[in-house]
Parts: sequence; structure tokens; C-alpha cells
Amino acid sequence: MLLEAHGLGYRYGGGRGNQPWLLREVSLAVEPGEVVGLVGPSGCGKSTLARLLAGYEPPQEGRVTFGGQPLPRGGYRPVQLVFQHPEKAVNPRWTLKRTLHEGGAADPDLLEALGIQESWLSRWPNELSGGELQRFCVARALGPQTRVLIADEMTTMLDAITQAQLWGAVLERARQRQMAVVVISHEHRLVERLCSRVIELGSR
Repeated sequence: MLLEAHGLGYRYGGGRGNQPWLLREVSLAVEPGEVVGLVGPSGCGKSTLARLLAGYEPPQEGRVTFGGQPLPRGGYRPVQLVFQHPEKAVNPRWTLKRTLHEGGAADPDLLEALGIQESWLSRWPNELSGGELQRFCVARALGPQTRVLIADEMTTMLDAITQAQLWGAVLERARQRQMAVVVISHEHRLVERLCSRVIELGSR
């Protein structure tokens, strides 16, 4: 397996005291080239699980492995996470060109597929719309070393045309590179359309 979660547990308050468990005994596995959906109601821990799978924070129980080994720390990560709100994921003091190159060399074909215009590269994040900025976040996440992409409500705030363009580009790149994609959403129809397998997360 490429990415595996083994008995993950996470609760509020840093795991101290009698705080309720947000996630408990969560296990899943994702193979190369697989597109897996995670769906569930608001508050069931989808975004927390996304951060745990990407290594943004450690679980309080269990472990996450990549290729059978602990998730790499430091440097460019092979597991990349795209958030719902792109303005929270970029440095407002960086130009879009610098943001884009954070993930490695920019692929001109990918930029074209995502609808990124060359004239945008010299702009600052606040000079772009939410949909335009999200295109940059996706391009950055699809760097040459990425093996797993985790999309946490990645297109929820976007119009239907932009959604279709982003997902088309992501899935085509995943197919070409045998990347795994984890689609996290509360929209059942979206994940059923995009994914070969869907995992339900229940509410607390």
C-alpha cells in the first residue's frame, strides 16, 4: 500500500483529560493510482483526518505510514494537502510565482490544464479571485515528488465550470503518474462521480 492509517485516534484538548474523541480507531489504505472518497457530515472529523494523513499533525493514537515507513518529515512531502480555503494556505507576502515554485518546477502543461495565465505569476495572492488562487494551490500540490494528493473540500466554494476544470486536471495527472488521490467532501454525488471507492465517516 502507498498510504496507510493504522488505528488513528484524535480528540480535543491534545488528548488530555476526558475530552471527547473526534476520531477513534480509524484505519484505511490507499493504493497507487487509486481515487478514494471520504464523506461524512459536518463535525465528523474529515478535515482533522486530512491533516493527520498528510502529516500536518500527529495522531494521538495509531500511526500513518507511506510505503510502509513513517511519513517523511522536513523537505518536500510526498503527501500533499489542498485546503478548501486557498487564502489560508498561501503566504500573502509571496508572489504567485514564488508560491508555485514552492512545490518544485512548474509544469507548463499542468498550468495550461488548470487555466493559469502567465500574467498572473507576478501578482500577489490578494489580487486573484478564490478560484484563481485555488488553481495555484493545486498546481503547487502537484509537484514532481507528490505521490498522494489529499483534497479537503477542494472545490466546494467554486463554480461548476472551475470545479470541472480542476478535477479534470487533477485526475488526468493522477492517471499519468499513478498518484493516489483522497477526495474529502460532504457531497456524496461528487465523490461517487470521482472515486472508485467511498468510505463513510460517521458523526460523533
